[in-house]
Amino acid sequence: MPEHKSVHKPQHEDEDEDVEIIYTYEHGGFTEHHVEPEHEHEEDEAEEPRYSGPSKSQLKRDMLALQDLGAQLVKLNKERLAQVDIPEDLRAAVKEAQKIRSHGALRRQMQYIGKLMREVDPAPIQAKLDAWEGKSNEENARFHAMERWRDRLIADEQAFALFMDEHPHTDTQQLRALIRNARKEQLNNQPPKSSRALFRLIREIIEAGGGEQKMENDADNATE
Repeated sequence: MPEHKSVHKPQHEDEDEDVEIIYTYEHGGFTEHHVEPEHEHEEDEAEEPRYSGPSKSQLKRDMLALQDLGAQLVKLNKERLAQVDIPEDLRAAVKEAQKIRSHGALRRQMQYIGKLMREVDPAPIQAKLDAWEGKSNEENARFHAMERWRDRLIADEQAFALFMDEHPHTDTQQLRALIRNARKEQLNNQPPKSSRALFRLIREIIEAGGGEQKMENDADNATE
């Protein structure tokens, strides 16, 4: 039977130190075998995922979001801008952008504002803007509710009784006169002078009576 022997041969400088050389004795002679060592740990390390930070696309989205937030600051009026807690250099840059009329110059200024925005916490700024947006939406809702009351009072006789039930201290003669004149204006295709006066009266009545919370529901009920 062949005899197997393991013999370690000295390595030459140009040979790979990681290769093990095995000699086996068979049929009266030695046969040389080169054996590659296993690298299980290296393979495991190569397969392990590595976190390299935010992707380029995510960084770009963040930058665009900051630029958009800066653009919202530029749209604020003087009073609201003064209420936003931002660094003075950013505030000065926003004020400067509000003065610029050249498209190219404004674009460069907005890029500068976006750069300054990277140094601040955007969350409080966004929260302030969101609060104002919510208040604006609420004001618009009240305005449209008053419009619905006016339109319903002109179009429907029953709406008058509903309005008086909710606002019993209303001057009925003044309200009836404006409704009557507004109907005439519509029939004769005249300018809506009385219609605008009716809207102002409705607003005064509702605001004086503290009925802002119920106003929209009142107008919706009147349309049913």
